[in-house]
Amino acid sequence: MSKKLEEYVRGHRKEFDLDHPSEELWDKIALKLDEHQVKKPLKLRVWIGIAASLIAIMGISFLYTYHNNTTEVNIADVNPSYAKKELRFASLIEQKKDSLEVFGKEHPVLYKKFSEDIQKLDAEYDRLQQELQTSPNPRLIVKAMVKNLELQLEVINQQLTIIYQVKEFKEENRI
Repeated sequence: MSKKLEEYVRGHRKEFDLDHPSEELWDKIALKLDEHQVKKPLKLRVWIGIAASLIAIMGISFLYTYHNNTTEVNIADVNPSYAKKELRFASLIEQKKDSLEVFGKEHPVLYKKFSEDIQKLDAEYDRLQQELQTSPNPRLIVKAMVKNLELQLEVINQQLTIIYQVKEFKEENRI
């Protein structure tokens, strides 16, 4: 059968060479080719670029979430009994500061000096709170913070004692 086909093609060779497909046929073939375009595989460089981008995005997101998840260390985290003391001292200090403010209206110069002392101790307490966040020995810092609050309370009590003595002195001099 293949010999017959070969003989037929040889015998009609001129007919094959003379006849050309019509333009319509070529247009149909071109349309079919456009529909079935072959997808080229992505090159290695593109895959490496995609992988590098993903790694960079994951790294940045990890750093961002790690930074934001660091929580603040509180006294209660280190020692709950000191946290109770801190709360008690802080409330007493606020009450006594209110008493000092009432006195400040009558004696602004003395009140200003008293306020400066308390502000220094407050600034030291704030510094200790910041140091607590990074300290390798938080128990020591917490003890210092509670000691600072005790000192603030003691200073305010002394200041109130001075105020009462000044009032008594003024009352004695009026009589």
